[in-house]
Amino acid sequence: MQFNQINIGETHIRLTSDLASHNLNEYIFSIRQDLKDYILKDNDFLLSITPLDIPDENLSEIVYRMFKSSIICDVGPMACVAGTISEMALEYLIRRGSSYSIVENGGDISIVNDKKLLCGIYSNNRVLGNGIAFEIRKRKRPLGICTSSGKVGHSISFGDSDSVTVIGKSTSVCDGLATAIANRVTGITSEDKVMNALEFCEDYREYFDGGLIICDENVATVGKLPKIVETNEFDIKH
Repeated sequence: MQFNQINIGETHIRLTSDLASHNLNEYIFSIRQDLKDYILKDNDFLLSITPLDIPDENLSEIVYRMFKSSIICDVGPMACVAGTISEMALEYLIRRGSSYSIVENGGDISIVNDKKLLCGIYSNNRVLGNGIAFEIRKRKRPLGICTSSGKVGHSISFGDSDSVTVIGKSTSVCDGLATAIANRVTGITSEDKVMNALEFCEDYREYFDGGLIICDENVATVGKLPKIVETNEFDIKH
């Protein structure tokens, strides 16, 4: 198993893969350049916090996916950027024959795994700490796991969650939904905050498999999640 870090501009990827040679850094540089070229033409794509109409023109794959995912999730296109890069990077590795790869891009993860693995849930919650993980069974199809927080990290969030994690087939969509759901973790009490987020989730159930919302002393799940196990953050296995 090969372990690599790829740092290109704002993209910081930690990669575990069964491929010894892949040139993923060149591919990521290419799709990032496609994105940068489009932003130079349309600065609203960079700055908007609400969805934009897809223009009637030929778009690069990364730009098109970000448009589409942001419309599904009712967020700005850049809310989906990390998940989209992670998703496209994993697809690139699969095309080259990978059956076990983990692409983690700033907390947004794309996985294909032919053996079981643990994926840590880092919320810094005062009760749970960072001591739980998803147990991901071996699978042949890609899986996206994306997390947003109102308290941790640099991403913009209008909510007050310790963490919101969304799991589904598309990492691009899960990234946008994690942001959208985390934005709804609002209210007077932590119970109110979680319930408001859960209510919002119901309108988006067709787009994700499951979600985990952690806010102060309240934890809620929606949909179907992998088994959650206790762990030490230093025991996470790839």
